[in-house]
Amino acid sequence: MNIAIVGTGYVGLVSGACFAETGANVTCVDVDARKVERLCQGDIPIYEPGLEELVHKNAKAGRLRFTSKLEEVLNEQDIVFSAVGTPPDEDGSADLKYVLQVARTIGQYLLKYIVVVTKSTVPVGTAAKVRHAIQEELDKRGVNVPFDVASNPEFLKEGSAIKDFMSPDRVVVGVESERAKKILTRLYKPFLINHFRVIFMDIPSAEMTKYAANSMLATRISFMNDIANLCERVGADVNMVRQGIGSDTRIGRKFLYPGCGYGGSCFPKDVKALIKTADDAGYSMEVLKAVEFVNERQKRVLFDKLIQVFPSEELKGKTIALWGLAFKPETDDMRESTALVMIDLLLKAGCRLRVYDPIAMDECKRRMTLRDEQASGGEQAIERIFYARDMYEAVLDADALLLLTEWKEFRLPSWEVVRKTMNGNLVIDGRNIYDAGELTELGFEYHCIGR
Repeated sequence: MNIAIVGTGYVGLVSGACFAETGANVTCVDVDARKVERLCQGDIPIYEPGLEELVHKNAKAGRLRFTSKLEEVLNEQDIVFSAVGTPPDEDGSADLKYVLQVARTIGQYLLKYIVVVTKSTVPVGTAAKVRHAIQEELDKRGVNVPFDVASNPEFLKEGSAIKDFMSPDRVVVGVESERAKKILTRLYKPFLINHFRVIFMDIPSAEMTKYAANSMLATRISFMNDIANLCERVGADVNMVRQGIGSDTRIGRKFLYPGCGYGGSCFPKDVKALIKTADDAGYSMEVLKAVEFVNERQKRVLFDKLIQVFPSEELKGKTIALWGLAFKPETDDMRESTALVMIDLLLKAGCRLRVYDPIAMDECKRRMTLRDEQASGGEQAIERIFYARDMYEAVLDADALLLLTEWKEFRLPSWEVVRKTMNGNLVIDGRNIYDAGELTELGFEYHCIGR
């Protein structure tokens, strides 16, 4: 089976490599010719465990190739996936210009039947817009070429995306014809053989499923963060509460871990988009608006704990160490990360920063350089941020250590070394991974979330 995937970002490249691994002939398409050239040379632009090896393996086998021109390969395909970005507009709605651009290109060059599948996270009604855009271009050409549209939202978690793709707990496919269903059943046959669930439904329901799933998970996180903040005030231990409610089979144990807020490319964007979709439909998603509010407040909870120890007038000039910059472990993605909020708050407070992340250092440098270029006047951020080579260099002469991302290498540090290296003794744990008793015995002042 021949398939094309338009967009070589996180979703597109992972999907392309994984489909190629199942035996499909995959062409990944991107309008950025320089990016395509890098991919052809084996240079992978994103970090995801196992992705580089998978791309190289399937490119060498001839099952995975790259191009910048969809029109040159379009009519060789059985299926075209659209996996381009849907960035949020200022009002929170998903910007569909790239999705519709792909649709128009298909309409301009299509000569044979294909199934056009939207893999990007898009609001309900997008498939109808895609169909209209393709048909409009076909009409301009005066040709009658049959095609189908479908929706196949991804449910990949950064850091475990390949495993999620190859061993999914479900695959959601929205179709509107038996012909399209037959073709997509054939594509997903390797997954059906292994008894994975492929759930066929109508297209609007498939489009809604992705938003609803991410919004539910975001809701669980914000709920637990709210509970954690209350636990601190009434003398309860959120870890005990989490175990107590997680043992209820109706609730389960997943996504009940309190922390310093969620980030990334999905949860914040999708919650905003679903709120806007509801507003446009004349309905207010009050629960999700509260979820969004709680999360934005939670991203500064470590700063609030810091100023309880160091009042604002004392915080200026302090050196603060940050462990973790990515929004979660096993990725270099800093989109909507708590680290960005914390860096901004700490710099405004007059602090100097020493930061370390196993993977996201270059991404942080890029973002801070861009921040300085856009700033007007004042001391540049880059002058007050030191990028450490490891976690111990990060805490050198630091007055406080803040843990933002729960990378595995942060779980068992040599606290004796940290204590000797730091100027102060304050540790604020944003992910509740350390033992309060142990750190107190070693002479640290320890704070965490929810106890």
